[in-house]
Amino acid sequence: MNRYFLELAYKGTAYSGFQVQDNANTVQGELQKAMAVYFRKEFELTGSSRTDTGVHARQNYFHFDSDTKIPASVVYNLNAILPGDITIKGIFPVNPDAHCRFDAIAREYRYYIYRQKDPFMADRGWLYSYPLDTGRLQEAAATIREYNDFSSFSKRNTQVKTFQCAISDSEWIEENDCLVYRVRGNRFLRGMVRGLVATMLKLGRGQLTLPELRDILAAKDCTRADFSAPPQGLFLMAVEYGGALGEILEGRAGN
Repeated sequence: MNRYFLELAYKGTAYSGFQVQDNANTVQGELQKAMAVYFRKEFELTGSSRTDTGVHARQNYFHFDSDTKIPASVVYNLNAILPGDITIKGIFPVNPDAHCRFDAIAREYRYYIYRQKDPFMADRGWLYSYPLDTGRLQEAAATIREYNDFSSFSKRNTQVKTFQCAISDSEWIEENDCLVYRVRGNRFLRGMVRGLVATMLKLGRGQLTLPELRDILAAKDCTRADFSAPPQGLFLMAVEYGGALGEILEGRAGN
């Protein structure tokens, strides 16, 4: 049996999230339909990182098994079948025990905020015109790196074994006239990035203090955080892998 990693990007506006669901249009569902049309058989796909309704991804992965070898030329054919808001960037043969979720060593998200009405940003950012103290936002972002229990920033009924996350990067940056929150860590909880963004923006507006943010983090109580940041501003930017698997996915294996 041959195992493959499939790298893809998508605009999540039209989809009820990444993972396949009954009676809902999802990224995984569209991909499975395209593969069934082309290969004339069903594939079981395992995803690396789930995204919610309306959330986008510059890079995400599935892995799947096939009893036949799949040539690189299949990418062109599958993209011709897929809708325009989903694209396959590559299909890579990997070791039979490689796992796109459990072998990932880091994930990076960015959340985009724009300050003036812009019809080209309406489905790719959050229009947030309130005055913000960016210095206070940077202090808040730096504070996030000091913690590893994010129970307060996980939505209710999240079925996980642990709320521990190791955050290596947390900062606010300027990018193409947008204020952007960039965060990188080994794993993220359901709703975590949007919760961090909305809560930090309250601090940037003077509605919350840094000690109060620390209290929210320490409380381990999701009712204390603000989850009002809408989904369209959130992008999964990268899923990272180490060692030989990372070299394969970056096209460096054998060079």
